[in-house]
Amino acid sequence: MRTDFDFPKKELIGPVVFRPDFNNFEAISVNQAWSLFFTAGQEDKALGVNPELGKFFTYLIIGIALAGTTWATIFNNLA
Repeated sequence: MRTDFDFPKKELIGPVVFRPDFNNFEAISVNQAWSLFFTAGQEDKALGVNPELGKFFTYLIIGIALAGTTWATIFNNLA
């Protein structure tokens, strides 16, 4: 069996966060952050370029945290 993979850079196989062109201390978007989280650092464009999806996940986490805190506070006082 012969493989004809000839990658010009060996960084193309590894995670995105360790690639030299990504790690320049630049600010990343919300979508890039969630894409890196969901793909375990393998891809930064998995969610596309629409910022609404990244904001949705951010607000979802905030909503879950607030609902959990409120629920715990209310039912802790009842018991």
